[in-house]
Amino acid sequence: MTSNNLAGKKVVIIGGTAGIGLAAAVAAAELGAKVWAAGRTAAHIETAKKIANGRFQVRQADTHDAAALEALFKEVGTIDHLVSAAIGGERTLKPFLEQTEDQFKAAYDKLWGYAKVVRTGAPYLAKDGAITLVSGSPARKIKPAQSPLSCVGASVENLVRCLAVEMAPIRVNVVSPGTVETSMFDWMGAEKADKLKAMTATHLIKRAGIPEEVAAGILFVMQNGFVTGTTVDVDGGRILS
Repeated sequence: MTSNNLAGKKVVIIGGTAGIGLAAAVAAAELGAKVWAAGRTAAHIETAKKIANGRFQVRQADTHDAAALEALFKEVGTIDHLVSAAIGGERTLKPFLEQTEDQFKAAYDKLWGYAKVVRTGAPYLAKDGAITLVSGSPARKIKPAQSPLSCVGASVENLVRCLAVEMAPIRVNVVSPGTVETSMFDWMGAEKADKLKAMTATHLIKRAGIPEEVAAGILFVMQNGFVTGTTVDVDGGRILS
């Protein structure tokens, strides 16, 4: 049985000012962790500060900005849990042959960003520390026009397995969300609810998830000291449908 062992632990969440990352920051802080949530977008940072209300720290840092990451990690000191939930790249969602080479490559900015977070953060990790990354169910459940999502997600998941072997006893895991209702779907406007309902109609759980449900998966791998090199699916059964 997993107990609350986050009290007093230092947790850094890159991509922690919106969506899944912000939900994880709130949840970890509620369990007594000392949390630093970092993001790129000014509007998200301001919103996160209001939600934090002094319960955790909010900073500006991008997965591709090594100097900002270094400054953040130096501020924190020894890191017990390093999480990256940042999108980090632009995805062109149309058939592979209709994409330019540059459009396809751009999706891999997520992988390069995660790699930079790990490389920069590794010297600051506690000896029994842990790293958690976020991928996505398209890594193993593929639909047309999702090749960037699928290929990059699969790369992230395999990177985690490689890191778990190379960095042991530091634990490294990945959480894989399905369709989750976040601001990334706000472009749908007034049709957002109906479109998300249609997108999840064939899933075993016929609704979109919420960030807090994915955050619970992140906290699970953070707290369970016997889990490493593992992909935790929080997808409503999407990959089985």
